[in-house]
Amino acid sequence: MQNHNQISRMLGKLASSVTRWAGSSWGFGLAFATILIWAVTGPLFHWSDTWQLVINTGTTIITFLMVFLIQRSQNKDSLAIQLKLNELVAAIDRASNRLIDVEDLSEEELEILRKHYQELAAMDLRDSPLASTHSLDEAKERHDEKRRQRHQHHSHTKTAG
Repeated sequence: MQNHNQISRMLGKLASSVTRWAGSSWGFGLAFATILIWAVTGPLFHWSDTWQLVINTGTTIITFLMVFLIQRSQNKDSLAIQLKLNELVAAIDRASNRLIDVEDLSEEELEILRKHYQELAAMDLRDSPLASTHSLDEAKERHDEKRRQRHQHHSHTKTAG
């Protein structure tokens, strides 16, 4: 089991690194340069079947491997986001704990919840237009309140420590 965990961790780090690199400018640059070199060498190889087979085989293998690497990376990212959202739902007093692990519900159950929240949003919009509930003044007030709370927390920690 220990060996399996080490291999899994190693593969996870490799997948994250390769996915990050492949999505970078350097990854794109290398792919573009490879295609450019291949295209430029066409006349040298008289546009042969072997010349075409090289690029087809190479891109097929790379695409096949990248699908699994990207999927693994997305699975990890999705799980991390789900856990963060679960923490928020669990931490908010009036939030429904039924939404924790909502991703395990069937499509029909998710559709019921979606309609529920659409109706809540519609009722709220009828009560007050979006512009009046999402104003710059409201954003400033929330920011100032958070700043006051942070300041109080830091002041309390300094006196307590």
